[in-house]
Amino acid sequence: MRSIRRCAAILLCLSLLAATAPVADQMAADRIHGHVQFLASDELEGRDTGSRGHAIAAQYVAAQFTAHGLKPGGPGGNWFLAVPLRRASHAIPQQVRLIVGGKSRLLDNVDVGLRPSLTEKRRSFDAGMVFVGHGIVAPRLGIDDYAGLDVKDKIVVVLRGAPAGLPAEVAAHLDLTKDQMAAAKGAIGIAELTYGGPRGYNPAPGISRPVLDWVDASGATGKAGSIGTVLMFSPTLSRQIFQGAPRSLDQVGSSADRSIRGFPLPGRLSIDATSAWQGLSSPEVIGFLPGSDPRLAHEYVVLMAHLDHLGMKPVARPGEDAIYNGALDNAAGVATMIEAARAFVTSGKPPRRSILFIANTGEEPGMLGADFFVTHPTVPLRQVVAAVNLDMPLLTYDFTDVIAFGADHSTIGRTVAEAGREMNVAVSPDPMPQERLFVRSDHYRLVQHGIPSVFLMTGYSNGGRAAWARYLTFAFHQPGDDLTQPIRWTEGARFAELNYRIARALANADPRPLWYRGDYFGDSFAPAQPRAER
Repeated sequence: MRSIRRCAAILLCLSLLAATAPVADQMAADRIHGHVQFLASDELEGRDTGSRGHAIAAQYVAAQFTAHGLKPGGPGGNWFLAVPLRRASHAIPQQVRLIVGGKSRLLDNVDVGLRPSLTEKRRSFDAGMVFVGHGIVAPRLGIDDYAGLDVKDKIVVVLRGAPAGLPAEVAAHLDLTKDQMAAAKGAIGIAELTYGGPRGYNPAPGISRPVLDWVDASGATGKAGSIGTVLMFSPTLSRQIFQGAPRSLDQVGSSADRSIRGFPLPGRLSIDATSAWQGLSSPEVIGFLPGSDPRLAHEYVVLMAHLDHLGMKPVARPGEDAIYNGALDNAAGVATMIEAARAFVTSGKPPRRSILFIANTGEEPGMLGADFFVTHPTVPLRQVVAAVNLDMPLLTYDFTDVIAFGADHSTIGRTVAEAGREMNVAVSPDPMPQERLFVRSDHYRLVQHGIPSVFLMTGYSNGGRAAWARYLTFAFHQPGDDLTQPIRWTEGARFAELNYRIARALANADPRPLWYRGDYFGDSFAPAQPRAER
């Protein structure tokens, strides 16, 4: 009888243990579901940067950080780093004239787009134009499209993109920094040509829309070092300005490789434009978990996710869903970050290095909050050893692999791979390099300050490719990114655990992460740091 009772007790214990493991996962899944349910609710109206909905979302994240025992990581012992923003628009219609052979023609806004200025309310000048190929200067790659050309006080005219044959992430970085290269060469403006693309393709009008960036109390702006006047030419105008030039647009476009050489163009542009400014503010939410190792606690690992989304459609048809809820982009990323913070605290084992948990603002309009943070850091940047970015995890299928953007550049890749092995999750190469995702999310601002960083997304295996295709077609940056999607919250719990493991490993390791020897980003942004061999 005693043996029967003993067997029954053992069976009961085993059944309880069997029930406990999935319950723990389900509890984490429920917590993540709850966070997303609030952050992606209609009442927050899409969490647009600088909006009331975003401010409410920021208070919610700060409350969760408080509940989980984090300390405020903002200035003055606050949860928030206020980002001062400026929105610039055209006060009156732009006036751009093309002058060729003494004849002046007013260009309409279909032929040319002019970006509103965040730094000059009035711009009135005329300048000659110089074609400079792709407009790239990259000594490490042996590229100098400005060689032998005088562009001082000129408008440089550039082809879109970068030369063929470059690694996708390097090409994307160079494409995004052309305006800084032009400014460094003394140009007064930069104009991008429209060549190729689908029939009827004309991006020129879009560049005239309002722009947003941070501007601090000293007048410094996120556009520091960039050129003041940015234009876009329509396909028709792109061809016209090459009339009478040494080569036609077709000739330079068809030979768009590293050997292309520029030349002065026959015409001039006259520009007269006035910008209107609107000031607003939006918070970064920063939580802090102190490290336990006296030798390493002064160093930091950053775990971040952007809290903002796209707000609401300015004009919607009657009955149309007008709210960009951003459930997966990126309420899900913020929710998994909150869950990772909870895991750190409830583990009872403080990390050796300190952790900063940052809910960024302004990612959608151009990584503005992350840029403001690295320009106005709340801790010395030289003490930030690594960053892990959580942006838009797709949680509609059972993921078996992740894509780790940035893993190829530093030893963080090894940490990601090891954490994945512990959970039977593979690390796959970038399946969509054409999307340039490495330079399109907040971690990239830390990369530009020499900090090794990685950005994880759920991968293409086990049905992921089809799931991503559906999401990008029907939900990405659309009102359909809401809780009507078939979101699997247990996958959110797994994604949070994976990123927690990565962050903890980075925080506990004796050496700090290192850029690989010969890596373009390490050599460009952290030339004095030690290197690791691949």
